[in-house]
Amino acid sequence: MKTAIANKKLETIISKVEKEGIAYKGLVDDLKELREQALKEQDPLVVKVLRLSYEYLLDRNGFDVQAQYEEDEEGNEYPLEIEDQENFLYLLNLLKNAEHKINREEIKDYRTALKQELY
Repeated sequence: MKTAIANKKLETIISKVEKEGIAYKGLVDDLKELREQALKEQDPLVVKVLRLSYEYLLDRNGFDVQAQYEEDEEGNEYPLEIEDQENFLYLLNLLKNAEHKINREEIKDYRTALKQELY
């Protein structure tokens, strides 16, 4: 997120999720507001991931998206076992610095995983 307004909103969402979990009342509305900020910042990847995230939360009542993988010495990838809340917090923290190359790649992984799960 690029603007101070967007970063403040993102920090508020992260704080609420840390305290109340992903089932906190108003999470989807907060994500929609954050998405509006991403639209103003003209970042289509973040806009898409936020929309897919709140659609996933509404559809599944959780965030068990398999977007993070661990690689062994032979190059085989295995999905990481992560709690829904930690998984969602990880994505939100990636969005803090969405312009960073590595973060952007991981955000794309979330986008792909969310699209596969939802559609």
